[in-house]
Amino acid sequence: MSAVASRVEIVPATGSTNADLVAAAAADPGALPHLAVLLTHDQTGGRGRLDRTWVAGPGRALAVSVLVRVSAIPVAARGWIPLAAGAAMTHAVAAQLPQHSVRMKWPNDVLVDGNKICGILAEVVPGDADAVVIGSGVNTTMPADELPVPTATSFAVLGAVADEDALIADYVDGLDRALAALAGGASDAVRSSVQTVCATIGREVRVSLPDGSTVSGRAERLDDDGRLVVASDVGERALSAGDVVHVR
Repeated sequence: MSAVASRVEIVPATGSTNADLVAAAAADPGALPHLAVLLTHDQTGGRGRLDRTWVAGPGRALAVSVLVRVSAIPVAARGWIPLAAGAAMTHAVAAQLPQHSVRMKWPNDVLVDGNKICGILAEVVPGDADAVVIGSGVNTTMPADELPVPTATSFAVLGAVADEDALIADYVDGLDRALAALAGGASDAVRSSVQTVCATIGREVRVSLPDGSTVSGRAERLDDDGRLVVASDVGERALSAGDVVHVR
């Protein structure tokens, strides 16, 4: 891990690695380098999309946040950052679970055999639009009776032990390479990588939007900005954020 990340800090417990890293980056802009990592095995106040809480018992999950500096990435291409993170984590998890189907649900949930093992949340640092913190929560040793929902899973439930050092190293390396591609104008390559692992494309979906409304239809494709294009009886709609349920 340390060979890939520029700086690694491990804390015994915290409310949220994302909140801590965002606050640190905002308090002293430029002090933390690109690919600075903060992680813990005891996060008590993690957040997911749509302001949902994410809580796991001590030692049951790995919470890891990464600060990325994105000044070289055109603003128009930055919508791909959260999706690139999801694809990078999908590949990192898949490397450890070769006997299972590991796919990504748009925009960046990692699924193993259709069940969620990891969620990702990206946040721009207040006052610094060129700094983004990407947080991931990976269910590692969580037993079946502690899973938050029936559609979740963990390494332990799958009968596997996560090599956390390799997992984080693979994830950070894949994320960094995707960001470099975006900075170099190769957004099409990132788009192809994301679509290759995305299980949402071609599925009937129901999407809960931040305003509380829902959109149902067939997920047709990702547009040039990484938005999910959903087709229904009233036409197509491109969604930039939302919580997706695969209906079938």
